[in-house]
Amino acid sequence: MRDKMTVPAIQARKGGTKLTMVTAYDAPTARIADRAGADIILVGDSVANNVLGYEDTLSVTVDDMIHHTAAVTRAKPSALVVGDMPWLSYHLSVEETVRNAGRFLREAGAGAVKLEGGRKRLKMVEAIIAAEIPVMGHLGLTPQSVHAMGGYRVQGKRVEAAQELLTDAQALAEAGVFALVLEGIPDVLAELVTRAVHVPTIGIGAGPHCDGQVLVFHDVLGINEGKPPKFVRRYALLGDMATEALQHFFEDIRAGKYPADAESYHIDAETAQAFYTLGSQEE
Repeated sequence: MRDKMTVPAIQARKGGTKLTMVTAYDAPTARIADRAGADIILVGDSVANNVLGYEDTLSVTVDDMIHHTAAVTRAKPSALVVGDMPWLSYHLSVEETVRNAGRFLREAGAGAVKLEGGRKRLKMVEAIIAAEIPVMGHLGLTPQSVHAMGGYRVQGKRVEAAQELLTDAQALAEAGVFALVLEGIPDVLAELVTRAVHVPTIGIGAGPHCDGQVLVFHDVLGINEGKPPKFVRRYALLGDMATEALQHFFEDIRAGKYPADAESYHIDAETAQAFYTLGSQEE
């Protein structure tokens, strides 16, 4: 049994042993991630397209996220569980933002929340932190801004954009976030941000220089269909394995091979004969 991972423990890993982070959306995947040694489990709004069948992350609600976060925390992982605040849950007012963030802790048992955006979200970040709720930031390719960005495009490729992102990162760190996700940015920019802030950075499509890395559970294990993003490395092809296993199962059903004698419940011969007698009486 590992010690429970905490926000201070995450912060202490800055510049040290790389942090491991993966998404999970239910109790079984949380148990797998935790047994594998995840430091952080992110209940991402990516549940939208990885589990619920939506085309993007914009369709999930706070209630959806609370539901899935609670499922993860019921697995009682040693990893720090971070709940992802969905689109429009931290955009309208400070009061509503804090209330929504608090639900992740009170109702779902999360240890922290994550939200996207830089300086334009500072007021919300500061209010959540003032309510004693740890916040993880997220900069670069922010999926909730897919329409504003014109698609899922690498961010910070020009000097001016890189400077804006660096300034955002420093502002979030000064505001008190305990870690920063850097997604879809050039590796050199991620390196500069990592050096410039005193909190750990966690990369996804941001090169090797961050203080940790995160990927989506379904991407790592090859459950998702189609061509993965450039930054994904598949460590298994569980989707193909699961399909083959089910095909074998269905073939055995059709051939009368399942269930076999070992997979059936038996009674003694005398009782069985009595049962057959009952059947004869019915006829």
